[in-house]
Amino acid sequence: MEMSALTRSVVKRNHAIIAPDGYINSNVPGWTGCTTNVIINEQMGARLCQTLITLTEAGNLKGETQASQVFFYVVQGGCTATVGGETRALTVGQYVYIPVGQAYEFSQPEAGTQLLTFHKVYEPLADHATPGIFWGERDYSKAPVYMNDEALRIQELLPNEPGFDMAVNIFTYGIGGNLPMVETHIMEHGLLYLEGQAIYMLDQCWYPVKKGDSIWMAPYCQQWATAMGQEPSVYIYYKNVNRFPTVI
Repeated sequence: MEMSALTRSVVKRNHAIIAPDGYINSNVPGWTGCTTNVIINEQMGARLCQTLITLTEAGNLKGETQASQVFFYVVQGGCTATVGGETRALTVGQYVYIPVGQAYEFSQPEAGTQLLTFHKVYEPLADHATPGIFWGERDYSKAPVYMNDEALRIQELLPNEPGFDMAVNIFTYGIGGNLPMVETHIMEHGLLYLEGQAIYMLDQCWYPVKKGDSIWMAPYCQQWATAMGQEPSVYIYYKNVNRFPTVI
C-alpha cells in the first residue's frame, strides 16, 4: 500500500509542482455538477489563477467575467459553450478566450469532461482596444520550430497583439528534446502537462513531472526542461505579456 504521506507536489517561494494526488475540491458560485480544483492562485503569491474542472453529465458552468479575462481549454471530453451570444460545440484541444465583461455558459458536457482555465486581471493599454472573444483549437501544423531545434515546437493559441496582456501556448518536446538554455525572465508561468513526462529544473531544484501535473513559476524563477521516456512531452502554459513591468 502506498504511504499517504508521499507526494511529488512541492510548493515553494517562487515555484510549485502540483500533482493530482493532493487535489481538494472547491466550490465556485455558478459552477454546478462538477469538481473544481484551484491549482494556482494569488494566495500562493501568483498573479494568475489556474483551475481544472471535471464535469458530470449534469455539469454547468455559468457566469460573467469581471476584472479578469478567462481562457477555457478542453483537456478531455466535450461540451457546448455559449459566449457573447454565440454557441459552439467544443471538444478536446479546442478553446475559447473570454475577455472582461462577457457572459458565458458551458453546458451539455460528456461525463468526465475536463476544462482547464487561466484567469488574469486585465490591464488596459492606451490606444489599443480590449480584445474580443477568440475561439481556436490545437493544431500541430501551426506550431513552428523553436530556436532552430526540430525537437521543439510552440503553437501560440492567442493572437500576438498588444491588446492582449496574456499569452497561452502549447509547447511540444519531441523525444530527447530539451530547452537550449536555462531561462531567467520576468514572465510568470502556469502550466499543465497534457502528454508524456519530463524532468523540470526550477530554481536549481530537479523534479520528475508527467501528464496531469501542473507547475507554477514566479518571475525570475530559473527554469529548464527535458522530455523523458518514449513519447513527446507536451504542456499548455500561460504567461503575462505586452505590459510595462510594474507592480500592481
